[in-house]
Formats: sequence, C-alpha cells, structure tokens
Amino acid sequence: MPGTVTMYSTTWCGYCRRLKSQMDREGIAYTEVDIEQDPEAVALVERANDGNRTVPTLVVTGEGGTETTMTNPSLNQVKKALAA
Repeated sequence: MPGTVTMYSTTWCGYCRRLKSQMDREGIAYTEVDIEQDPEAVALVERANDGNRTVPTLVVTGEGGTETTMTNPSLNQVKKALAA
C-alpha cells in the first residue's frame, strides 16, 4: 500500500510553497488543506504544534501504516515517513 501525505498550509506560506515544489518534482502525491478555509484543520494544526498555527504541518501515513505528524519537514523526512 503506498503512503499518503496531507499537507496543512496557507496560500501565503513560503515554506509550504517550497515543500510542495520539492514534492511535485519528486512525484510525491499529496492532499493540500488550507487552514484558513477549514476550522477543523486549524484545530489539528494547533494540537500538533502546542497551540500554534505553524505550517506546513504534514500528516504522513507510511507504506506500513505508521502515521507521522511533522512540522516544516525536509523532503528527506517526508520520504522516510512514507517508507515507514
């Protein structure tokens, strides 16, 4: 089973744009959720980041079913989480 990536972001986030570009270049599929348009997404991001709205926040489910939540990860960290 291939892994999945959900990226919680905003339209103005430079770090989000950079990571999306890197994942696009590597062929890593992801679902993007704009936290400014989704109150439930805001709550998830705040829980993952000690009450802060820090993006990009990613929820990665690896090939083996391991779910990892990461804030502003590197491309290599995303790849490792997808392989888990």
